[in-house]
Amino acid sequence: MKFDVAVVGGGIVGLATAMALGSSQHSSLIVLEAEDTLAAHQTGHNSGVIHAGLYYKPGSLKAQHCAAGRKALYSFCRKHAVPHERCGKLVVAVDATELPALEELARRGRANGLVGLRRLGPEEMREREPNVAGVAGLLVPETGIVDYVEVARGYAGVVRQAGGEIQTAARVTGICREQGGLVVETTAGAVACSFLVNCAGLQSDRVARLAGLVPDVRIVPFRGEYYEIGPERRDIVRHLVYPVPNPKFPFLGVHFTRRISGGIEAGPNAVLAFKREGYEKWSFSLRDFGETVLYPGFWRLAVRYWRVGTGEFYRSASKRAFVRALQRLVPDLNSPDLWPGGAGIRAQALDAAGNLLDDFRIAEADRMIHVLNAPSPAATASISIGQSIAELARRNFGLS
Repeated sequence: MKFDVAVVGGGIVGLATAMALGSSQHSSLIVLEAEDTLAAHQTGHNSGVIHAGLYYKPGSLKAQHCAAGRKALYSFCRKHAVPHERCGKLVVAVDATELPALEELARRGRANGLVGLRRLGPEEMREREPNVAGVAGLLVPETGIVDYVEVARGYAGVVRQAGGEIQTAARVTGICREQGGLVVETTAGAVACSFLVNCAGLQSDRVARLAGLVPDVRIVPFRGEYYEIGPERRDIVRHLVYPVPNPKFPFLGVHFTRRISGGIEAGPNAVLAFKREGYEKWSFSLRDFGETVLYPGFWRLAVRYWRVGTGEFYRSASKRAFVRALQRLVPDLNSPDLWPGGAGIRAQALDAAGNLLDDFRIAEADRMIHVLNAPSPAATASISIGQSIAELARRNFGLS
């Protein structure tokens, strides 16, 4: 059988795109997922936060998609009985030097249409979070939590209900053109399609190269490591509690995240990973490591930010250093309160000039669309991103 569209990637963005494309009754569709299960990588290893849209430059794709996607995601969860909670977030300025950045976050949040933002002084902040230290806080009530694996399963159910197929254990190994379409070679066999959408996340640049493109970015993996708060200290925070982030980096700093399943995660840091799909501290792939260190953009990044990178590696190696970072927000936290947790890998696009891409990056080619950078808040924004990619596909591919 030849499909109208093949979507490469069974993570949350690929499934959201397939869900949006599957709304048309006149097109056949297949999702190709490399692993045995859906949502096996970034989707299944993130912190489960439904982002409100506080951090993103007004007018950026991130800001637009986060606002629309958050509303759509809450609606989807209600409709499909996916457990979720709109628990709110507190961003904390620990000293006066962070107050201008906190005010800038509030300005961005208001520009992005957030409802209910409130600046809190020290006393009001401690009424809400008695264990949190700081000179001011920003309350973000529209932030929430969810299990994105459950969301992805919900999307997959919609795709199948609409007649779409989902093939797991189908890692793409080659893409070639034939008259009137494409042939996608996978470990599960060849798939013929008229059009292709690449939502392969950690492997997106490689899939693009298999399709004959020369992407202007390289995926560089960063591992985020978490600790869990022990059961006897799970009342230490009531909201999600975040620091004021460093505006130079697309990472938010170590923070406290409540989980929809119960419990609290603390982290993550952000260290260069030596394997794209390696979640253990010492995971290593010669191919992945080689592609990173041989990329000129990596060295340009490293020269500028080696001190920050060294600090992240130190915090990865030293629990004491990790605890000190968390104690800036919650001084009463102690090392025995933290248990080893999980880790996630972020597919971060880096350009040849050494810039970490902060916004979404989509490349178009004949019969193909490649999503080359879909960083946080991609999970929150997945429905909006998927609809946008589907609309682009319909215009470019002539789908009805």
